[in-house]
Amino acid sequence: MKTIPIPIKAKVGYTGKKGEQILARLNAVLGGTYADLLDYPNPPVDQATFKSNTEIFTADLAAALDGGAKAIAARDAQETVVVKMLHDVGHYVEGACKGDMTTFLKSGFEPVSQGRTPLQPLTLFIRSIKPGINAGQFLVVLMALLGASYYELRWAPMSAGIPGQWTTIPVTKVRPPISVTGLTPGLTYAFRSVV
Repeated sequence: MKTIPIPIKAKVGYTGKKGEQILARLNAVLGGTYADLLDYPNPPVDQATFKSNTEIFTADLAAALDGGAKAIAARDAQETVVVKMLHDVGHYVEGACKGDMTTFLKSGFEPVSQGRTPLQPLTLFIRSIKPGINAGQFLVVLMALLGASYYELRWAPMSAGIPGQWTTIPVTKVRPPISVTGLTPGLTYAFRSVV
């Protein structure tokens, strides 16, 4: 059976990114894609244009720090130009690297994650514990165990690494998350579940 490689995709979305983050990517690409003519011989934006627009964006970022309307408008207009350049060069790099991650990483672009890493449960019985929307509240998700129809969730405040008095509640369903309330903010708590 032949394995089909997963194509490498460059992160080219810059919506919500700060100007400094975009500038950092521009400089990384300038020092990567444009410095490696063997792997990237024909980028869609020539090096002089890419460098010139990067320098203009650098100056516009600095000028916009004073908050002047004209300077901010100039920075925003130039940001549109450089983001389009990054988009075009990023897609070029995806194809030019020929599926080789080492070659891709030399370009200065960051790869899009190719898969979701599943979250690992905290324990055999507890999938996750997250703060709730209110102070002193945690949301606990238990692991569903085959054949289990009843669980007990226990928690206790910790003192010097030792749990205090345990509070126990019966649980018959693992979804939705169990809301544990009345905890003292700032204290550390231990949680455990039994079947």
